[in-house]
Amino acid sequence: MAMTRTPVRRVLDYTVLSVLAFVFALPALYLFLGSLKPSDEVLNGLSGFLPTHLSFDNYTAVLDSLNSESTGYFWQFMGVSVLLSFVVVSGGLIVNSMAAYGLTRLKWRGQNAVFTLVLLLMLIPFESVAVPLFYMFNGQRNTLFIQALPFVANAFAIYQFHTFFKKIPTSIEEAARLDGAGPWRTFFAIIVPMSRPVFASVAILTFLIQWGSFLWPVLMVSDPSVRPLPLEMSVFQGQQPPDWGQILAFGVLLVLPVLIVFAFFQRWFVEGVASSAVKG
Repeated sequence: MAMTRTPVRRVLDYTVLSVLAFVFALPALYLFLGSLKPSDEVLNGLSGFLPTHLSFDNYTAVLDSLNSESTGYFWQFMGVSVLLSFVVVSGGLIVNSMAAYGLTRLKWRGQNAVFTLVLLLMLIPFESVAVPLFYMFNGQRNTLFIQALPFVANAFAIYQFHTFFKKIPTSIEEAARLDGAGPWRTFFAIIVPMSRPVFASVAILTFLIQWGSFLWPVLMVSDPSVRPLPLEMSVFQGQQPPDWGQILAFGVLLVLPVLIVFAFFQRWFVEGVASSAVKG
């Protein structure tokens, strides 16, 4: 029998959740307010939360300072990150969903062994294989191709798709098979439309990882023309003397596309999380 919460318990729950949400939002609030303040007022402790002397001068300064061949162009760095994220996310959705479908629905020899290998790959951190990959692909440095290639196939994304596909009733595919649909048509015409929540969840998580990718670009990129935004931010932050107002403004510009993507996929992402929790 389901337990009903009393009004007092409900108010207490929402109060605790609101306080926790506020605490987690404080760094983002400090980032945004600091980006609108002069540099000498940014690192002033709790007074940094006071909305005083606000302007968009730091944003214009960042864009103006990254607007030449010697420094590189801000929008070029942004374009590189957008392109890489698009390739990794879109390619990953196709590759990983098809791999998961093959591991979940198709019957073939060695299926369980391959899925076990996928689970084992989830335990290996990228940092442990970054150096071997660097020597393997050293001849492909300073290319967009090599920045995206290692991240298209993802063991965790395959596992997410596998878990979701496993909950879809097999009777739906059997009905499609009776109508003459093969595996390809069944996957693209039936399974994919039914799996929008998991596609949204994987897309957001993949985008977050790729957008913030730093270690691999540090190893593979030295040419500013193919430098992604997180790597350029580290270069910008290393300039002396550091202008913290401009650095925080750069941080806001770096975070803004993430918020846009999450807002676009939010409904399906929440549906995916909720359905996973219920089915789990």
